[in-house]
Amino acid sequence: MNETDKEKRPRRSLQVWLALGLGAGDSPIAPGTVGSLWGPVLVWGLAASGVESLWLLPVLVILFLVGVPLCDAGCKYFGKKDPGAVVFDEIAAYPLVHLLVHLDWTTVWIGFILFRFFDILKPWPIKKFEELPGGWGVMADDTIAALYAMLVLKLIALYIL
Repeated sequence: MNETDKEKRPRRSLQVWLALGLGAGDSPIAPGTVGSLWGPVLVWGLAASGVESLWLLPVLVILFLVGVPLCDAGCKYFGKKDPGAVVFDEIAAYPLVHLLVHLDWTTVWIGFILFRFFDILKPWPIKKFEELPGGWGVMADDTIAALYAMLVLKLIALYIL
């Protein structure tokens, strides 16, 4: 983006800053991965607050529903369907990875790698969910990627860890 494009853009609202993961999405290299690093922080914070396992379900629903308008605001700000700088979807979806697996350093980082793998690769039907309108599509594809990562992480935990 050139300087003229930046000057034409309105000032970032709170919604846009949240959509950008408090600026993590501004990373010039791999903004989705950089933004996703908030995911393990969020999971550890939730666990420290006593929110683990199935208690994550209501938190995930709230994060998803909050994420739809935030990501929609980010899409409108950048004028794109799913701009790379919008990373709230990665942050909000990541806790799903740990729904069925005990939280420890090993599962957090294996889960993180699996989540990024599925989010970047977007195997069927993840790519299809991107077609949903606005923030719904942005949030849905990452949620399905997290679901895939959760299932693979569970298999790894059962048979390898």
